[in-house]
Amino acid sequence: MKNKNFNKGIALTALGSFWWGFFGVIYFKLISFVGHIEVVIHRSFWTTVTLLITTLFFSKWKIFFNLINNKKKLFVLLISGFLIFTNWAVWIYAISSNRIIDASFGYFIMPIISIYLGYFFLKEEISKKAKISISIVIISILYLLIIDFKSIPWVGLIVAVSWSSYNLVRKKVNVDTDVGLLIESLFILPFILVAFYIITKNNLNDFDTSNPELMLILMLAGPMTVIPLFLYVRGVELCGLGPTGMIFYITPSLQFLLGYFMFNEPMNLQKLLSFFLIWIAVFIYLKDLYEKN
Repeated sequence: MKNKNFNKGIALTALGSFWWGFFGVIYFKLISFVGHIEVVIHRSFWTTVTLLITTLFFSKWKIFFNLINNKKKLFVLLISGFLIFTNWAVWIYAISSNRIIDASFGYFIMPIISIYLGYFFLKEEISKKAKISISIVIISILYLLIIDFKSIPWVGLIVAVSWSSYNLVRKKVNVDTDVGLLIESLFILPFILVAFYIITKNNLNDFDTSNPELMLILMLAGPMTVIPLFLYVRGVELCGLGPTGMIFYITPSLQFLLGYFMFNEPMNLQKLLSFFLIWIAVFIYLKDLYEKN
């Protein structure tokens, strides 16, 4: 039974990672003509709607209201909410502005940055190999700073730092992933509604009853965000963080391949060398994970 659950966890994590690395990129690239601001609005709004439905379906209202009455946890979720919103906004900007490879850079280094943040802020133990991985990541960034400043994947760095910081902050509150994300989304909701009102008032919106097909496609931004999250989190529950941490790299690998081969994004020698250093860091990190598990 244990092996069966482990294998199921591996399969769910792999599917979630594949979904986000492949379907996520294709979907958001497909709707990028809408404009990244409106896409961010729809992703945030329809994610909130989707999570309200799942909270109702899985009868998690008691957990939700317990969180609402905990001011300390609410404040932490307010901070994490704006961090996840920043991550979403920058990632969608990367997709719409042909910077998918830069975004993949961020997801390659994100787990390694998370280790450092855990070590620095939470005093978590860190292995020698993890220290080597962190050092190589820093070297790769410094290399671009010195050799070719314009080649620095700023989008990827923001994606990595925002997501790693989000994970760090969420460690402060022990809440269900989906219910926590619902509250984070509700914090963001007033701002995106105001933003949507402004773009609608200025006739800059593509979401309109005159185009019901596009309306439906934009509504899918919610499920496209929530489904891989559910798959990945359930996978972690069944087989642990170690194995799923390795499988996670399906996501940035697919993003990199799609950016380079399908969308013909440029890759100069300086950036390629930086990626090569990152891949060495990732290899060391994965080897360390494998030995621990």
